[in-house]
Amino acid sequence: MAKNFIEEACREKEDLEWGYEEGVEWGLLFPEANGEYQSPINLNSREAQYDPSLLEVRLSPNYVVCRECEITNDGHTVQIILRSKSVLTGGPLPKSQEYELHEVRFHWGRENQRGSEHTVNFKAFPMELHLIHWNSTLYRTIDEALGKRHGIVIIALFVQIGKEHLGLKAVTEILQDIQYKGKSKTIPCFNPNTLLPDPLLRDYWVYEGSLTMPPCSENVTWILFRYPLTVSQLQIEEFRRLRSHVKGAELPEGCDGMLGDNFRPTQPLSDRVIRAAFQ
Repeated sequence: MAKNFIEEACREKEDLEWGYEEGVEWGLLFPEANGEYQSPINLNSREAQYDPSLLEVRLSPNYVVCRECEITNDGHTVQIILRSKSVLTGGPLPKSQEYELHEVRFHWGRENQRGSEHTVNFKAFPMELHLIHWNSTLYRTIDEALGKRHGIVIIALFVQIGKEHLGLKAVTEILQDIQYKGKSKTIPCFNPNTLLPDPLLRDYWVYEGSLTMPPCSENVTWILFRYPLTVSQLQIEEFRRLRSHVKGAELPEGCDGMLGDNFRPTQPLSDRVIRAAFQ
C-alpha cells in the first residue's frame, strides 16, 4: 500500500507544485477539483436534515493502539500513518462493510480565528483533524478505493483551544523533530480512540463530498462530529513552527516557508443534503 496515497495519486502529473497560496488553481492540474460535489463545505446546522436511520446501527470505531506509528511532514500537512488494523462500521456506512483507518491528517491556521477546512454556520475553528478510512470489504488497497462508490470515509473533528490533549501529546512532543518537509519520526505508541469526542458517538453530520487535497477525488462520505476536541495553545503552536520546505531550501520572495493556513476554502453545496444524527 502506498504510504502517502494522495502524493501517489498526484505523481502522474508533471507539476506537483500545488499549494494553498492565493491564485493557485488546483482545477487546472487536477480536473476532479472542478467537480460539483467538492469538499470542504460550510455546514448550516439549521438546514441539516435529522435522519433517525443513522442511529439504527451505531457508528462503531473498532480502533486499536498503533505501535511504531510514523509521523511525517509532507510539506502540506502532518500525517500519522497507522500500521495497526483499526476499522469503522455502522452509522451511515453500508451494512456489513468495514472501513480501515489508514491515516490521520491535520489542517490548521496561523491564528486561532481560522484553520479548519469545514465551517459550521460560517464559524471556523483553529484546527481540523481528518481520520481517513478506505473500504477494505470492496477494495484491496486505498489507491483502488479512491474515487470509487463507497470507497472512502473521512471522520472530521474540529479542534478548539483549551486544556492540553493528552492523546495528541505523543505527536506534539516530537513535531520539532519533523520541522522540515520530508522529515519523519516513529513514535512507539498512538491511540486513535483518544481522538473520538464522546463515547456514544451520536452527534454527527453526514454528507457526500471529496478529498480536500489534490487530486480532490469525489465519492467520499464525510462524518463531521458536532463537539470539538480541545488542545492547548502550546500544542497548536508546535504545529505552527513547522515548515513547508526542505531544510536549506531557497524560498521565493515574500514566502516565509511556515506551514499553516493549510485549509482549502469552502466549496458550493450545490444540491447536496447534509444529514444529522441528532435533533
